[in-house]
Amino acid sequence: MENVKLPLALVAAMAVQLAGGVWWVSQQAATIASLEETVGQIGSRMAIEDNINLKRDVQDNAMELEYAFSDIDELWDELASMTKAIGEINKIKQRVALIENDLKYIGRDHIEMRGSK
Repeated sequence: MENVKLPLALVAAMAVQLAGGVWWVSQQAATIASLEETVGQIGSRMAIEDNINLKRDVQDNAMELEYAFSDIDELWDELASMTKAIGEINKIKQRVALIENDLKYIGRDHIEMRGSK
């Protein structure tokens, strides 16, 4: 091993390849670090956007619930009005039925009085 002769071109080529490999690995490491930082920023931004979207959706749903409850209140008011109107109609029907009964008996009494004359 004492007389190992390596060509100078081979040693230079290996040194260039080794330097190129080190440079390529350091570039990959820098790219990976940059991408990790970008992913962290995107993750933070997405979390913030998700939080904002959640708040907006909650507010939208609250408004929709308010509208729904106001619609339900209006329906209850209409139901109460309809119930009152139906009650009034039933009272009128009862009065008409009483008047019809009275007229039937008045007419019967009137016919009986004519017949007895």
